[in-house]
Amino acid sequence: MKQGNIFLKYSASHEWFRPIDGAIGISNHAKNQLGEVVYIELPEIGDIYEKGTSFGSIESVKAASDCYLPISGEIIEVNTILRDSPDVINEKGAAEEIGWFVKIKPSNLNEIDLLLDNKDYKELCINEKEH
Repeated sequence: MKQGNIFLKYSASHEWFRPIDGAIGISNHAKNQLGEVVYIELPEIGDIYEKGTSFGSIESVKAASDCYLPISGEIIEVNTILRDSPDVINEKGAAEEIGWFVKIKPSNLNEIDLLLDNKDYKELCINEKEH
């Protein structure tokens, strides 16, 4: 099961954070579980969220799911491509690359240390499959 990106940190709720530019999205694993994405609701620039709060939602042909901020911060950029063409995220591997949802200015950098690295996230996904 190849998944993950060494430059990303993951939450247990399957969102990722890229420290280099503040980008946040859902993992390829989560996207694959959802199936074909048809709609993504995103916040507005300037919105401020605490870690673990819902900042948007994603809908697929199978289900709808909230997206949770893996760390606290202010939304400084929104991926408008996803608002107009949410199907972009359906391309293989896109969820962890061009399919980012928002970029944030973190308000508590210590929260990054609480996120999972690629190895630990991969183990989490394997354990979920077994249960």
